[in-house]
Amino acid sequence: MRIIQGSSREILSSTISGLISAAAALLFPCIYVLIWHRKGKRLWFLLCKKTSSSTEKNYEAMIVSYGSLAPKRYMYSEVMKITSSRSDQLGRGGYGVVFKGRLHDGRYVAVKFLHDCKGNGDEFVNEVMSIGRTSHVNVVSLFGFCLEGSKRALIYEYMPNGSLDKYIYSENPKGTLGWERLYAIAIGIARGLEYLHHSCNTRIVHFDIKPQNILLDTDFSPKIADFGLAKLCHGKESKVSMTGARGTIGFIAPEVHSRTFGVVSTKSDVYSYGMMLLEMVGGRRNVKSIVEKSSEKYFPDWIYDHLTQDDGLQACEVTGEIEEIAKKMILIGLWCIQVLPVYRPTITKVLEMFERSLDDLDMPPKQNFSELLETSAHNLDVQSASSTGPEETTLVGSKIHQ
Repeated sequence: MRIIQGSSREILSSTISGLISAAAALLFPCIYVLIWHRKGKRLWFLLCKKTSSSTEKNYEAMIVSYGSLAPKRYMYSEVMKITSSRSDQLGRGGYGVVFKGRLHDGRYVAVKFLHDCKGNGDEFVNEVMSIGRTSHVNVVSLFGFCLEGSKRALIYEYMPNGSLDKYIYSENPKGTLGWERLYAIAIGIARGLEYLHHSCNTRIVHFDIKPQNILLDTDFSPKIADFGLAKLCHGKESKVSMTGARGTIGFIAPEVHSRTFGVVSTKSDVYSYGMMLLEMVGGRRNVKSIVEKSSEKYFPDWIYDHLTQDDGLQACEVTGEIEEIAKKMILIGLWCIQVLPVYRPTITKVLEMFERSLDDLDMPPKQNFSELLETSAHNLDVQSASSTGPEETTLVGSKIHQ
């Protein structure tokens, strides 16, 4: 009997030892895998954190600078709900796609989904920081943004009448808007720019003023939009230190693509504004006439020649009461697109010129506009060796430039 009990104990002990050994054999690999898995996750987290560190630092800096006034940050799932899973597309561009949406309080919004960003997101944070600092009737309002890794979106107020380009490039642009409304839009854009250049806590140079970036509300009041290329000016300086060109061909100021023309400053926006004024009057894309129709004279050259001739604006089918409106827009536009920044008016001076009578506006000196455009298009991708240029000088005897 004792021999049987002893044998049973030995069998039981051997079984328990075997189970423990088997458990240990299974447990140690599991622990090993778990440790390395956690290390792997930690490593992946560190890599992701390193990749997005610039964006996060910029975002944290923005939060600190804005405090409680920082734009609201939305989760990606919330943005998808706001846009009903991106069901109503408003437009598409190189930056991404814009969809119509609705906030929980009933307000309609335009949500710009940026393409998946593999870089550090500087342009995204730049736009949030730039437009988040603004509050003006002629600058589009930013309600919030989404930043989840590569998923990035901007939530703007909705502008029911779309962008200015679809009106001025239509078959009958003046019939759609009318000269008086077009004139009011031109003044509104100038007021928005004056606010960005002089009235913000931090001055902002937009760098991409063009009809596509001017949105129209219910009453066709203009609002400046798309601040992805904007630069902030520190302190009271209006000059900008930068390398490379930025903007859209046909609207880029000469000094932006080559510092030999002068200093990049708020007057670079003035040049873009002047080109836009001329396109509003001419009702056509000026770049297209150079690229696709070499036999068709570049509009700034063409309109300058007609203004100095006896036929005035009759060649543009502008007569009667609207002639003064059109001619004033053209003269101001031609002053704004002077090749050297020193000859251009500030945007504040532009608003003063709108208030003057036509007889008080001088004809600006003629420039070789078409040659300048071709040079700009050719050199757009060529970065300048120097990001700064000589100081601006005062043009003695000019009553326009300051």
